[in-house]
Amino acid sequence: MTGTTFFPSETVHRAVHDQHRIDLKEYNSVRRLLADCQPDAIYHLAAQAFVPRSFEDPWETLENNIRAQLNIIRACLDLHIQPRILIVSSAEIYGAVAPGRQPMSEETAIRPTNPYSVSKVAQDMLGLQYFLSHSLPIMRARPFNHIGPGQNDRFVAPAFAKQIAAIEEGRSDAVIYVGNLNAKRDFTDVRDIVRAYHMIVQKGAPGEAYNIASGAAHSIRHLLDTLLHLSNIEIEVRVDPARLRPVDVPEIRGDSSKLRRDTGWKPAYAFEATLRDVLDDSRSRAHEV
Repeated sequence: MTGTTFFPSETVHRAVHDQHRIDLKEYNSVRRLLADCQPDAIYHLAAQAFVPRSFEDPWETLENNIRAQLNIIRACLDLHIQPRILIVSSAEIYGAVAPGRQPMSEETAIRPTNPYSVSKVAQDMLGLQYFLSHSLPIMRARPFNHIGPGQNDRFVAPAFAKQIAAIEEGRSDAVIYVGNLNAKRDFTDVRDIVRAYHMIVQKGAPGEAYNIASGAAHSIRHLLDTLLHLSNIEIEVRVDPARLRPVDVPEIRGDSSKLRRDTGWKPAYAFEATLRDVLDDSRSRAHEV
């Protein structure tokens, strides 16, 4: 498993960083890398992040997501280094919250509804535990739904956009297959989220958790309608039962006021502009096999 980014102090301002491909589940590999890099900051994003896959093989997700983080923390302790560590948890840990209790703050009760969110609860609480027990400067980010160009097409917006782009190219029938369109999600542009990660590492308080959210919930139907409006082709919409989840939370909306207060962050990308970028990205790659 790869994906965690280490920023050594001597290279943090360079445009290009050295890259190391390792399996974060192998402790010795992690320890050697940290000993070599001596990072001032660690952004730990590596995880199995696809919720449907976590139902198919729960232990794969739990082992992958928890072991990798523990290896990073243990290596820091063994090497006697204290980089500022950002643990990327997830808003999935809050689970089903009644509409009257939206938006969700960092004080909202944790009620995971899938194996992925259980793994994220474990990562989140381990980050807090090692701050409390060893004074490691660990901060926890709880991002709500990501959206943006380059996202894996297993996720809803690029999945729709990829189908639309294929239809526009004449490589597919004018039918788009969907799951539950009534669910409402708080979408934030991935570029805004990455900026929030950086600001938390720079200005966040160790031991604290920070929601990253736009504060607005959009239904999947509205997301799809917006993408369809950006196309000039008449496209039929059909429900595909295989795309329905065993548990699907009706609405997710986040309160990021703590993040805004502590770091000055606020989103810069409008929802519709992000969807246009997602569709244009899918169009640019429509010819790829």
